Amino acid sequence: MLPRLGVLAGGGQLPVRVIAACRGAGRPVFVVAFQGFTDPAVVTGVSHAWMPLEKVGAILRRLHDEGVAEVVLAGPVRRPGSLFTLRPDLRGFGLLLRMLRRWGGDDHVLSQVVQEIERDGFRVVGAEDVAPELLMPDGPIGRLTPDGKQQTSIAAGVAAARELGRRDRGQAVLVADGVVVSREGPGGTTAMLGAAAFARSASGGVLVKIAKPGQERRVDLPSVGVDTVAQSAAAGLAGIALEANGSLVIGREDVARAADAAGLFVVGIDPARLAP
Repeated sequence: MLPRLGVLAGGGQLPVRVIAACRGAGRPVFVVAFQGFTDPAVVTGVSHAWMPLEKVGAILRRLHDEGVAEVVLAGPVRRPGSLFTLRPDLRGFGLLLRMLRRWGGDDHVLSQVVQEIERDGFRVVGAEDVAPELLMPDGPIGRLTPDGKQQTSIAAGVAAARELGRRDRGQAVLVADGVVVSREGPGGTTAMLGAAAFARSASGGVLVKIAKPGQERRVDLPSVGVDTVAQSAAAGLAGIALEANGSLVIGREDVARAADAAGLFVVGIDPARLAP
């Protein structure tokens, strides 16, 4: 029998897909739902507990009590507006201190979280290890493919996204006519696409998302879902390019149908072939 999986569930649909994969495989699962982040529908009919994000010691004890052996972090959580609003337990306080010694971007923070979990004897796995169907394949997943002009924009986007990732600032950029018009910031891809839709600055362009160089790949891989397709269409984009075998598609068939209906391409790329 597969070991019991602990799902630390953030926002979005990724936790739903991970839980569904466990059910399909007959794998026992326990979900830690984070107050203020997890959609209550995610934990319907599954063993779970609602816990504050900062109660690290309590969360780890509960995972031990539930017989969890492996842990997956699924779905985003927002950084608090102020650390003073948090009420961490002792383990949480120690983790925050380690983060603050060299406060960086999301990858630094998540790497510290992974180390804290593994320090307690758990094995951290990626969502794609639990649900391999989430991994973006090489090539298009809908009917449309990028033309030569769009391929040039994708290559420019890969170079810009790689530089952005080296500084641990984000994973995504918008490129139009070979020129980078926007880079992902603290608000994430959704905020970037919303601003582009308002300004129409990326009309006819491409959203490019790749993993950060050297990032902890068991958490926070670039991802897209049907919402990303809708937001990209609203911004007037021609398509989306994702790192093949290094990013997640939340519902591949749904994304392909949405992209075809919107007239967008969604394509998996190998960044190593497109930029030095």
